[in-house]
Amino acid sequence: MYLKPSVPIHIKNNIRKSLSKAFTPLGITDWNSLFWIVHPGGKKILDELLNELKLDKEKLLATRRVLAEYGNIGSGSVIFVMDEMRKRSKGKATTGEGAQFGVLLGFGPGLTIETTVLRAIAIPN
Repeated sequence: MYLKPSVPIHIKNNIRKSLSKAFTPLGITDWNSLFWIVHPGGKKILDELLNELKLDKEKLLATRRVLAEYGNIGSGSVIFVMDEMRKRSKGKATTGEGAQFGVLLGFGPGLTIETTVLRAIAIPN
């Protein structure tokens, strides 16, 4: 799969607007308070998200693991990232690595950004 060099820049330039539209009504403005399920569309996309949003690098570890193991396998890859997140949540309070809310980001043709608010499930002690 070929990724045009402009794609990460377009995502970088529009991600804050997309996130704000989804999370401001919930009173959430701290992107590091969320867990992150991101379509692993490429290393450059993930790097741009990390830098633009000033995310802790740990926030994208599940996505980077899926990218390293499977590559960019399309939008369905977010299911693989969700499974990786579930595995990383063992011993935590929720299935979102301990966070209550998270974001699922998917990227599609013509450069669409799909933003979904997620709520983690509590893990019983």
